[in-house]
Amino acid sequence: MRRSMLFLPGNNPNMLINGNCLGSDAIIFDLEDAVAPDQKDAARILVRNTMKYMDFRGCEIIVRINSIDTPYWKQDLDEIMPHRPGLILVPKTCSAADVLEADAYMTQVEEKLGMEKNTVGLMPLIETALGVENAFSIASATKRVKALFLGAEDLTADLQCKRTKESREIEYARTRLVVAARAAGVDVYDTPFTDVNDDEGIQVDAALAKALGFTGKASISPRHVEVINAVFSPTQKEVDYAYEVLEAIALAKEQGKGAISLYGKMIDAPIVNRAKQTIAMAEALGMERGM
Repeated sequence: MRRSMLFLPGNNPNMLINGNCLGSDAIIFDLEDAVAPDQKDAARILVRNTMKYMDFRGCEIIVRINSIDTPYWKQDLDEIMPHRPGLILVPKTCSAADVLEADAYMTQVEEKLGMEKNTVGLMPLIETALGVENAFSIASATKRVKALFLGAEDLTADLQCKRTKESREIEYARTRLVVAARAAGVDVYDTPFTDVNDDEGIQVDAALAKALGFTGKASISPRHVEVINAVFSPTQKEVDYAYEVLEAIALAKEQGKGAISLYGKMIDAPIVNRAKQTIAMAEALGMERGM
């Protein structure tokens, strides 16, 4: 389960070692934007050692490496992959060719380490107009791809438009990525809400992302994690209804009925599938059916 993903600068030891206390489902150790060029080597070693010696107790570790058009990304993978992060976040992915280049080198590293192929997953970060237009080919380029991630700050710069809280400027990119990811059978994650002091804004933005079909949402502030987790978790009412749906379907089968309604609404396959997804998440969260 990956409702929330929190970015932590790869050159900040205090934040790295306390990452598992901040409440997010996943932590993104950032070796790219958060780290100046003259600190790349030190940050890479710091993240490596943090992964090697710290116990994150079930909090998934993701590492954003430098983009493949830099001299840093292979060194990033050489240091990080032996410690088996859940995912590698590849910034500025523009095409399937970018994915395949990263995948090929990751395969070389896995073979060298004696690891099974695809042990470490890949999550392309889509933050250019070209990347948005190539979203499906990126998502389906290799089995190593587990999710897509929208990066709105660089994207809006590439689009030559202003980044706003209302986010009208990224509506197309959001829906395009969701459709592409779902068509490819992978997860999809929304861009961070960057105003760390706007508690109402993050609630609205996260709710919109969920409504559009995103799996979860990234954050640059620990302050936003609790809200994101709440938005992307089922409510008790939703969990109870999901159980009722499955009970209604079971009863229909027992009675030999081809169709059944619940609260005046026909129960069809999509509703059943959503109910199963809700219950699976509830079980992962330790939620039980209400009385």
